[in-house]
Amino acid sequence: MKVTTYEVGFSAQRTERRRDGELGFTLVELLVVMVILVLLASLVAPRVIGYLGSSRTKTAKVQIESLSTSLELYKLDTGQYPDGRQGLVALVQRPGNIPSWNGPYLKKDRVPLDPWGQPYFYVYPGKHGAFDILSLGADKKEGGQGEDQDVTSWQ
Repeated sequence: MKVTTYEVGFSAQRTERRRDGELGFTLVELLVVMVILVLLASLVAPRVIGYLGSSRTKTAKVQIESLSTSLELYKLDTGQYPDGRQGLVALVQRPGNIPSWNGPYLKKDRVPLDPWGQPYFYVYPGKHGAFDILSLGADKKEGGQGEDQDVTSWQ
């Protein structure tokens, strides 16, 4: 019988400590923390979204530079750039029967899409250089500002 009494007495002591407020958080404390987190998120979120847009534009510039380098290697091997019909696919698949093709000239087995999920435009001969590579940006239209701006091989 003493064992049972001891267990009940021990439980009563633990319950009394919880009532003193030593363990856990009150609803008011939790609400204050939530308000602080919401305020911090509202200050940080616009900056993060701005960085995301600029990073996509920078990614497109890097990809265009990589495609340009691959086109230069293609020209060194074959003596010419791929024509408009062959396009950038000539960097990963042998176009016709060009014996000097020494590709693939890209690491992956397909031409990458721009950061907005669209194919790059390739023009040969180019208006601004030997060839032109173009991404229309987030709005998929010519021109634009910020994330909607065109990313090109000639700028």
